[in-house]
Amino acid sequence: MKLRPDLDVISDIVPEGAKLLDIGCGEGELLEMLKKKKNIIASGIEIDQDKVTSCLQKGLSVLQGDVDEDLQHYPDNGFDYAVLTQSLQVTKYPDKILHEVLRIANHAIVSIPNFGYWENRLQLLLHGRMPVTKKLSYQWYETPNIHFCTIRDFVILCNDLDIKIEKKLAIKPSGKIISFNNSITMANYFAETGIFLIGR
Repeated sequence: MKLRPDLDVISDIVPEGAKLLDIGCGEGELLEMLKKKKNIIASGIEIDQDKVTSCLQKGLSVLQGDVDEDLQHYPDNGFDYAVLTQSLQVTKYPDKILHEVLRIANHAIVSIPNFGYWENRLQLLLHGRMPVTKKLSYQWYETPNIHFCTIRDFVILCNDLDIKIEKKLAIKPSGKIISFNNSITMANYFAETGIFLIGR
């Protein structure tokens, strides 16, 4: 099964044998692959009971829970890595979630859909309506996304929260991965997804 491009990138970042928590793990595609490929000690949390059941049927250690409420129950420094794949924007308070994530894990890997991608900007400019694209495929009234953000927004949020960004990557629609340090503007325009390795 072919994984989403951001999941492939994340799998390359996670080291062999890491203790990892996948936050909003869905049906466990990333956890399953990392267990096989990197021999990680894997756990997950997911709000959708059907997806939790799917994970359990695959032999994955996943709990049903609401990320906005239940991360507080995890111990300090319980994990080497926490992962939020396309899930930060569905939380009520992303800033608080980032603090919680870095309390329970030494590092976090966050992937976000980039609302600043040029196609989104163009649709909004020409049609005056919320964009509907392959990556942001919901109408505004049915989207699970509460907080849209751009790559630039995420970088600014980390700076405001004194969170260290250790690696910045972006994925173009072609699947090409670009690393960016001082070229946030280009990544913000031309990438559909941002991926960040963050630490305390």
